[in-house]
Amino acid sequence: MSDTPAPDTPDSGGPLEEFEDIVAAEGARDPDLAVIEAGSRTLRTQAGASREADLPGRPADPETDRALREVETELSKRWPETKLDPSVVRIRALMDVLGEPQRSYPAIHVTGTNGKTSTARMIETLLTAFELRTGRFSSPHVQSITERISLDGAPVPAERFVAAYEDVKPYVELVDAREDYRLSFFEVLTGMAYATFADAPVDVAIVEVGMGGTWDATNVIDGQVAVITPIGLDHTERLGDTPEKIAVEKAGIIKADARVVLAQQPIDAASVILRRAVEENATVAREGLEFGVLAREMAVGGQLLTLRGLGGEYPELFLPLYGEHMAHNAAVALAAVEAFFGVGAAVGAGGEARTLDVDVVREAFAAVTSPGRLEVVRSSPTVLLDAAHNPPGAQAAAAAVTEAFGFSRLIGVVGASEGKDVRGLLEAFEPILTEVVITQNGSHRALDADRLAGVAVEVFGEERVVVEPRLDEALDAAIALAEEEHEYAGAGVLVTGSVITVGEARLLLGGSR
Repeated sequence: MSDTPAPDTPDSGGPLEEFEDIVAAEGARDPDLAVIEAGSRTLRTQAGASREADLPGRPADPETDRALREVETELSKRWPETKLDPSVVRIRALMDVLGEPQRSYPAIHVTGTNGKTSTARMIETLLTAFELRTGRFSSPHVQSITERISLDGAPVPAERFVAAYEDVKPYVELVDAREDYRLSFFEVLTGMAYATFADAPVDVAIVEVGMGGTWDATNVIDGQVAVITPIGLDHTERLGDTPEKIAVEKAGIIKADARVVLAQQPIDAASVILRRAVEENATVAREGLEFGVLAREMAVGGQLLTLRGLGGEYPELFLPLYGEHMAHNAAVALAAVEAFFGVGAAVGAGGEARTLDVDVVREAFAAVTSPGRLEVVRSSPTVLLDAAHNPPGAQAAAAAVTEAFGFSRLIGVVGASEGKDVRGLLEAFEPILTEVVITQNGSHRALDADRLAGVAVEVFGEERVVVEPRLDEALDAAIALAEEEHEYAGAGVLVTGSVITVGEARLLLGGSR
């Protein structure tokens, strides 16, 4: 650990003064604009070449691949992630017969509308840099189901994933026989992750909720640190149609005496979360008050940040991801790790006013990746993949593209899922896209391309919309459009609309190399 730098004097004009300016600006902003501001800091992004080992492909060994496919088939026969029962009875029963594996390690629990996965990956990278053994559970996956369970910063090998399923299968069947409904796809995966982390064993688990918080299967864990990323409107049919209602569900991860790290929120959502924190005797660190982004500037391959943590200032942090929202995700992740280590007076009476070792923090942030979030998978023309699937995420992605890339011509490839606000998503991208190629992914949840195209025509106009239902043909069409008029150097393609669309495109374009 390093000592906290001396505070700026009143006439120094230094970072502390800048931070106080941030606080004043945040406190004075219009509540309605707060919703837009929070939304602009959400979607996870990445720019730069795809890195090896970020995401696994299919196993090379035929027997392992066969075994993994059998597990995937068995899991697919259960309730999908989109079908929810507001109850943790079944997952609690599974934890009981497994011997409560989730209680054998401390946890950082992450919820929110957008930014969860990128924030969780940053937390994981930071903790790994401090030589802790980590386990991370996240969803959905981009390419392989094995991505959902990570140890030491990497998805578990397919063999270990299969073994984890086989280990819990007898207990799953026991619970299935006792309950009115079988365990769901997500509940089984949650059990597998918690058991894997206990078996490793890990020093700390980073757990991302599937949906909501209160009734989410992951919520059988008692996270000593609860992280809530920006809340916006998504899954409204299940979580509520206002940020306030959604916040009630998200705040359910806050447990007694926990440390809460709260990203910028709409005013009504923040009020709900703070009320829950008081009820649980939890301590809260708020972005813009106890921590935040002091400064950011564009850099080659990413951005250079100065962050204000719970214990002090962290200057010159290189983050190889683009977008203002990613800088705020980094601030949240840093505060979460500080809270976990007991750094900063804001996390409770026992907290110490000191910073983490800034050199270790720098090394960790420089190594962060976030596949499928403004990820460059091809050049000439540049092809970006971004998993935006709701309006706040699309607004953040559009802003990041505008800031970081100087495209003279940008073609969108959009494939969305049923039940999403596709009009809001398309409207967010319309100002930055020259034309849009409408398609659909291979999921049973995919929105029909013709239906999506009908909305796209209303947003873009008929002359700017192309329909190619097959994703491979949509990619070919978009690349051809980008190459028109010999604009190779200044043209680009943005594939977006769904994590599933991005995952399939990543495989087609060789992003798993």
